[in-house]
Amino acid sequence: MAVKTKKKNVKSSTKSLPSPFNMYWEKTNYLLFGLGMLLIVLGFYFMGQGEWNSSSSLVISPILLFLGFVVVMPASILYRKKSEAQVNISNTEN
Repeated sequence: MAVKTKKKNVKSSTKSLPSPFNMYWEKTNYLLFGLGMLLIVLGFYFMGQGEWNSSSSLVISPILLFLGFVVVMPASILYRKKSEAQVNISNTEN
């Protein structure tokens, strides 16, 4: 016959901390991400146009790819709108 076991009472805390793994992307983040993807696609498009030594392949394409990969995409990931508490604190300090 099976032996009954008692369940331990686990107290749940009333404070629930927000998960650090949530992504807090807003409309601005998605717009920046889309702009970065557009710049990358345009960069590869210009790279494929014309001769290998054309100005679009050697000048325009690297500029667009650099802006897309190094500037806009990280900006879309790192951008976060200031919370109202931070805005109020900065306003009271001035």
